[in-house]
Amino acid sequence: MIHWYTNDKVAVFFDKIPQVGVRYSTPSMSKEEKKSVEKFPFICRQDLKVCIKDFRKNKEYNFTIPKGYCYDGASIPRFFWRVIGSKTDNRFLVPALVHDILCEYHGYINNDRGLSTEVFNALLEGSGINPFKRFCMKNSVACFQTLMCGW
Repeated sequence: MIHWYTNDKVAVFFDKIPQVGVRYSTPSMSKEEKKSVEKFPFICRQDLKVCIKDFRKNKEYNFTIPKGYCYDGASIPRFFWRVIGSKTDNRFLVPALVHDILCEYHGYINNDRGLSTEVFNALLEGSGINPFKRFCMKNSVACFQTLMCGW
């Protein structure tokens, strides 16, 4: 496993360097396919084994992000792009990939919403995102998950 990032709360490992791709609409696609590409423009290019160590609870979680998993990137409203950056910022792609899979499959981490937020924050930190942007993104995600998703 490749040690990706560790802080005092979590550690994240991958079995290989994550490869994220961009999906493009083509003229031959159906309307449904084009809508899918527009909604989920990013794709995981290989099966990616992930190991998360939760130091707060002394637990370890292992799961695989399947090749072909499509996601929307960092869900940053356009209004905030000037301050935070756009969802296409390559520093957001791996953190968003892992966070989106955890949000979609809560069971991977025993339905621990707080852990998913800490993992997202750790991966943003590992990507070199400054503390102010991380604070904004982490807290926005936590509020959205609690208020809008009921998680």
